Amino acid sequence: MGDTRQHDRPDGDDTPHQDHEDHATASPAHVPVMLDRIVELLVPALTRPGAVFVDGTLGLGGHSEALLQACPRMRLVGVDRDTTALERSAKRLAPHADRTHFVHALYSEIPRALEEAGHTRADAVLLDLGVSSPQLDETDRGFAYAQEAPLDMRMDRTQGLTAEEVVNDYPVGELIRVLRSYGEEKFAPRVARAIERRRARGRITSTRELADLVREAIPAATRRTGGHPAKRTFQGLRIEVNAELSILDQTLPAALSRLAVGGRIAVLSYHSLEDRMTKKAFAALATDTTPADLPVSLPDRRPELKLLTRGAELPTEEENERNPRAQSARLRAAERVREPSR
Repeated sequence: MGDTRQHDRPDGDDTPHQDHEDHATASPAHVPVMLDRIVELLVPALTRPGAVFVDGTLGLGGHSEALLQACPRMRLVGVDRDTTALERSAKRLAPHADRTHFVHALYSEIPRALEEAGHTRADAVLLDLGVSSPQLDETDRGFAYAQEAPLDMRMDRTQGLTAEEVVNDYPVGELIRVLRSYGEEKFAPRVARAIERRRARGRITSTRELADLVREAIPAATRRTGGHPAKRTFQGLRIEVNAELSILDQTLPAALSRLAVGGRIAVLSYHSLEDRMTKKAFAALATDTTPADLPVSLPDRRPELKLLTRGAELPTEEENERNPRAQSARLRAAERVREPSR
């Protein structure tokens, strides 16, 4: 959710992304990903008095802080499913307290968050997807395979499902689906069956135990390349526990429906599946759907969005060196050019 996330390969390459945990021992400096580019893209929509910016994945509030400083007349609606993130951001953004409103919600609930803050439309929306640095760096959250912790992985610790329940209670077929579909783990059946054998002796309860088990399940030749062998398993579990893809599928149309004409939306994704969903949602509204046999475009069939990025933009080499957790990030942005079709 909001500050230091990750990056995939260019379009068409479905190589699994380098997940945050590969850098769990690096400096924990919380640097917002692609900050300058995000500010450049969103500021033009936030210059009028009272312009509304929705940060749907507030995290540590780094992107929001930069935009509040750059746009002294805008108002922030900060949304996060993680209550700890909201508390920390409220402290960080206290100098702008008269222009901020924080809402504990899923980012699919952006319409509700806007209404709670007294607004109907947003002039800019940011979605910085994936796990945030605080969630990764705090051992007890259970996101990192490099540290000993309970198998939790909940972004919202008020919700029920944990990674321990998925690992210990899901049928093997469901585990294979999660690891293959969400973790893009090509050895998903081997890993799932190793989990099944181990849990027959008792529940698997710690990140270290699971990471060691996955390492042993992966062929030795594969372990020597591509980072930690458990990174894809942990990614798949995290996405399943937090229902990240199904929520994103609801979020994109919800956010776009509340974007004002002239408003802009930016999405930072860290996984090829997230990026594909974003690309599809933007493309559907950036296309003229007038029947080909008509000589002119129909007003209600003209594009609703104008794409602001050419494909998915990647961080610069300099940023990747400075902030390794940016390496899997992909940025797409668009501007609403007409009211939504009814």
